[in-house]
Amino acid sequence: MFGSLVRNLRHHLPQTRTCYVSMMANKNDTEMKVLDALQEQALKEQCILVNENDNAVGFASKASCHRVCNDTKEVKLHRAFSVFLFNSAGDMLMQRRSEQKITFPDMYTNACCSHPLYDIEEERVATSALGIRKAAQRRLNYELGIPMEQIRPEYFHYLTRIHYKHTGDGVWGEHEIDYILFLQQDVDLNPNLNEVSEIRYIKRNNIDEEIGRLQAPMTPWFELILKERLKIWWDNLQNLNEFEEHHVIQRFL
Repeated sequence: MFGSLVRNLRHHLPQTRTCYVSMMANKNDTEMKVLDALQEQALKEQCILVNENDNAVGFASKASCHRVCNDTKEVKLHRAFSVFLFNSAGDMLMQRRSEQKITFPDMYTNACCSHPLYDIEEERVATSALGIRKAAQRRLNYELGIPMEQIRPEYFHYLTRIHYKHTGDGVWGEHEIDYILFLQQDVDLNPNLNEVSEIRYIKRNNIDEEIGRLQAPMTPWFELILKERLKIWWDNLQNLNEFEEHHVIQRFL
């Protein structure tokens, strides 16, 4: 076992699900893909479209925000967040996205990666990243079952924003202004099996070895942040104020 906790949840997944059959435009043809009903429903949520300066310019469905344009290979720029969760010992929580996920399924990533929703008015508040913090609280509760009182918005440490894009599998991709949130808190976990198939805590002093032994790929945003920033931030959990860059958007394009 590597890390201080590994919980593989796959064997507890239900054997049957209600599914939709969806027509998806692939690179050169149209393929039939069976989509999980809950994940299909989530594609109807409205994300916040932004320009390169992170100013809101409209909204679009999650499906529209993640579809790679066949002609231009572009993906709509939208607002997102990535939560990095650490326990009191300084170990970092990772999750493995479920096979039911439509975008980047069955990949390892940080504790939670999602979007503030235009549908939820309080998540549109930009001041002090309050909308982002509320969205992070909502998603951590939904994906990992963490009680809301353990992840109050004021507990999150907002570090910076990252602008990145990735065309994924050529059908579903990412193009985000991604808010980086750190949270050090001992929490109770009860993962949503439709979202998460495995959780584990990993230690800073042997992160490279543990990452090297993962049995699936990493999401592109987690791989990018791990390469460019994560280790120095992790080494300074008690001094994160020194790394705040709220007026700068870091570009990795």
